[in-house]
Amino acid sequence: MAKVKYYYDQRSLSYKKIEKTGLQRFRNSAIFITAAALFALLGIVLADNFFESPREKNLVRNLENLELHYDLLQKRLDNLTLVLEDMQHRDDNIYRVIFEADPIPSSIRRAGFGGVNRYSDIEGFDKAELVKETTKRIDVLTKQAYIQSKSYDEVIEMARNKSDMLACIPAIQPISNKDLTRIASGFGMRFHPIHKIKKMHTGMDFTAPSGTPIYATGNGSVSNDPRKRSTGYGRYVVIDHGYGYETLYAHMSKINVTKGQKVKRGEVIGFVGNTGRSTAPHLHYEVIKNGKKINPVNFFHNDLTPEEYEEMIALSQQENQSFD
Repeated sequence: MAKVKYYYDQRSLSYKKIEKTGLQRFRNSAIFITAAALFALLGIVLADNFFESPREKNLVRNLENLELHYDLLQKRLDNLTLVLEDMQHRDDNIYRVIFEADPIPSSIRRAGFGGVNRYSDIEGFDKAELVKETTKRIDVLTKQAYIQSKSYDEVIEMARNKSDMLACIPAIQPISNKDLTRIASGFGMRFHPIHKIKKMHTGMDFTAPSGTPIYATGNGSVSNDPRKRSTGYGRYVVIDHGYGYETLYAHMSKINVTKGQKVKRGEVIGFVGNTGRSTAPHLHYEVIKNGKKINPVNFFHNDLTPEEYEEMIALSQQENQSFD
């Protein structure tokens, strides 16, 4: 019930009831409602800016938790990157070296991903850049791990074929020590006996009497046609040993093998002669790796003592005249 207010009328010396007009009542109500609305709005603004709701507090906690896990994830990715780089280094510089395989080019290991809009589905959100960068790192690590896995598959296959590879790689002298007169010339720049100038000598010359047996230095198959002579090499044989290796035997007097024939290490493939551009009976012997002629002196370890091997190296390095 509304309070009734009175005032003292000095004229009549009595109390009279205060009567409000409708306009006064409307004005008072409007002021009250306006003040109430202003106080309510002020309360909402203060609550939004200075106080967190339970839901907001929960969202903040979740965000802090996610940021913590994101930092931990980045550290794990850093560790995985280091582990994978170590695996790649050992693969290229140890395992593949042991089996004489070429390292995997960095252009393949570090190759990127195609497609401009590969990560378009995660753009436009809060923290989208963080998510995109992390996804990219995971994709790169996944691809590098796949390439490394395929490389290990190759290494395993090479390990299974190791015994066959060791039997095929040239590893003995093509002429027995007991039949060998001397090593006339080694690999490198030598004085040419016909042209009388220094030229690259791409093999080693073993002097021995005509008819001295010549041995295959590793397992393989004859890749040239021995019936055809060469102006320079005369009668010669080329053996393909596989694994990127070939050997060439030149200036032979007689040949025991035919094209495509399989040969074993130590098998007699022909005999020393003086055919082609040769100035005396000898064997010109070459080792070719992946199409490049290399120094044969590194491939005689199976039938020489350390002392004999050292002596051969010393003789092969003398800058004397070659026989072809």
